[in-house]
Amino acid sequence: MSDACAPELSFEFFPPRTEAGQERLPEVYKRLAELNPRFFSVTFGAGGTTRDFTFDAVKNMSRDTGVCTAPHLSCVASDKEDIRRLLAHYREHGIKRIVALRGDMPSGMMGIGELRYARNLVDFIREETGDHFDLTVAAYPECHPQAQNFERDIDHFVDKVRAGADMAITQYFFNPDAYHHFVDRVRARGVDVPIVPGIMPITNYTKLARFSEMCGAEIPRWVRRQLEAYGDDSESIQAFGHEVVTRLCQQLLDQGAPGLHFYTLNQAEACTRLVADLSLEHARH
Repeated sequence: MSDACAPELSFEFFPPRTEAGQERLPEVYKRLAELNPRFFSVTFGAGGTTRDFTFDAVKNMSRDTGVCTAPHLSCVASDKEDIRRLLAHYREHGIKRIVALRGDMPSGMMGIGELRYARNLVDFIREETGDHFDLTVAAYPECHPQAQNFERDIDHFVDKVRAGADMAITQYFFNPDAYHHFVDRVRARGVDVPIVPGIMPITNYTKLARFSEMCGAEIPRWVRRQLEAYGDDSESIQAFGHEVVTRLCQQLLDQGAPGLHFYTLNQAEACTRLVADLSLEHARH
């Protein structure tokens, strides 16, 4: 695969709260920076509970690697003035990309905030900052777990893009048909922004099952049963998981996906191995 037609890569991190995690993270993102990603992104806790950690991580990654680094920004439980100040702060520090999300309601909080949906957040950011930021939004090939139905979820996604999003990253999935069906549906509605598949490496079945239950991502029965059969054999879980995800990524790329966005869980090894086996080490051009 030549660089001229190579898909672009991106990697997602979460802001560590422990001292050990903070000390380990630079080693991880510096290693992944060697893969020439288009950008990094850093998550944002429910209701902005990790806001300071997020900004510190974004600032450090950008400074240490030169890779464009995007903070996640959620609107749930935040008012417009909070978001306005945060946008000004990001502009002041040269941040050019934001991942704009509705976000999850923090435990114990009742008010959803002035901006109810991600499309409202995208619209507000455009009103406040024009075209300063490249805006990325989320997509759910298997339907958002809180959506009324798939049709309404498609409507919400189309609204987000029309409000001013530049691209989308999907929730992770393991069925490539779900991705292609989603893309076909929104293309038929006139949406032409890049829709990048989100990829979750499989390294730990217990964690994967928990994450998938929370976010509504389906683990195919045959994959789940094989992972269950390995029990505590982490080496076999990782080998099988790598095989499954490598095949998924290759199918997606072969059928036209514009890139891959890896949910790193602040680990480098699984992602670097996937990128190497897919021959994508020099994807940025």
